[in-house]
Amino acid sequence: MVTPENVKTYIQQGLDCAHISVEGDGRHFEAVIVSPAFEGKGMLQQHQLVYRALGDKMDVIHALSMKTFTPEQWAKQA
Repeated sequence: MVTPENVKTYIQQGLDCAHISVEGDGRHFEAVIVSPAFEGKGMLQQHQLVYRALGDKMDVIHALSMKTFTPEQWAKQA
């Protein structure tokens, strides 16, 4: 079974993350991802970067809900 820590590691291996948190039950996951790679990109493009980082791992993840932020956007959240 895939764990939230697995999903976090998969994303970090393919995407430079300033912050990442993942919660889930083994099939459904929620992630908050902060990456400088998101600069200048719309939400769809940001999500595509995450899916690209996950690659074929998406075959074992039933659902992934994510909130993506640039470091600047994240800093304003605090």
